[in-house]
Amino acid sequence: MAHDEDDFRIRPGKIRDRGGRLGAGRRIGGVCGRPASFIGEVHQAIRRAGGNPSRLAGTGRGSGRFNARGRGAAAARTLKDRSAWSRDGSSARTRSRRVAVKARVVKLNPRRGAVRGRQFVSAKAVDAHLRYLERDGVTRDGEKGQVYSAERDVEDGRAFLDRGHEDRHQFRFIVSAEDGVELADPRETTRDLMKQMEADLGTKLDWIAVDHHNTGHPHTHVLVRGITEDGKTLNIAGDYIAYGIRERASEIVTLELGRQTEQEVTRGLEREVDADRFTRLDRMLIAEQRGQEFTDLRPDKDMLATFRQNRALLIERARKLERMGLATEIETGRWMVSSRAEPTLRELGERGDIIKTMHRALEDHGLAEERGPGQYVMHRRTITEPV
Repeated sequence: MAHDEDDFRIRPGKIRDRGGRLGAGRRIGGVCGRPASFIGEVHQAIRRAGGNPSRLAGTGRGSGRFNARGRGAAAARTLKDRSAWSRDGSSARTRSRRVAVKARVVKLNPRRGAVRGRQFVSAKAVDAHLRYLERDGVTRDGEKGQVYSAERDVEDGRAFLDRGHEDRHQFRFIVSAEDGVELADPRETTRDLMKQMEADLGTKLDWIAVDHHNTGHPHTHVLVRGITEDGKTLNIAGDYIAYGIRERASEIVTLELGRQTEQEVTRGLEREVDADRFTRLDRMLIAEQRGQEFTDLRPDKDMLATFRQNRALLIERARKLERMGLATEIETGRWMVSSRAEPTLRELGERGDIIKTMHRALEDHGLAEERGPGQYVMHRRTITEPV
């Protein structure tokens, strides 16, 4: 039987530690040595960051305290894959209102007997966050932010923090409706959302909120204590945090403002073509490029209906990114979006919000003409002209 000595296959084995160190992965003299495997290094890095590798998906007894388990899991399952688009009686396509929700679970205190690590937030940091929410210049009139609650328009934020100083954790949410400027009363919208969350989670919630109007999109900061109405630790399912709150907020805003037609959605996208911030058009371009080398916008390309309907706007946006040095047309209709595009555009959007806030404050004090936006200098930016 003939053999081809050049015909062979490489069969990679497990990743091993070939450093030849003795006692790898064991604690020597109080210092943890190098793990014996790659997965051991991953677990060690997770522990250094304050995490628990036994709670990773598919390991241990569960997928994490704030993942699949927790209150709101049942509601999240019904909301997760729901389409925002539907057809009305005349067969016209309409979409529910878009709402963005950012969430953070802030660890305040360890379990009884556990060591307080770096992942826990100090009382000073919690106080500083409240002061940040209540700072001057965040309301429509440029005044100090006002804390409110379910029952009161003027609430004591300090008392709220005192009630929760022994809680294991605190939930922080930022809720921003795309058409938030059209809402008649953001406070009532927030209260409606919190009532719905209480129904989904099966418990009353102790919460406060502050509305901010100092950016291009009005938004609401909501702080929720990490306990149930009977004093037990409140664990919210990760899917509910990721999808449920956003969908519930969308329902409430849509109920007040009505559904959007395709024409209204397109007009909103048209306003984003020349925006100096990260937009939905950018997200669509990056999503199309993911998994391949470029974004294909040629007319004969088989693409999703959403891309086909907005193809002209996507091309205009790609050209805008090209002028900014964030995209390149490698051939007609094929674009390569830079990996720097999203962080750069987000930074530009943040800078624009800061400048708008400064200009509004200067206008209130009659200094807008004296100090124009062209004289602003970002923090840590090199100044080339004498002050």
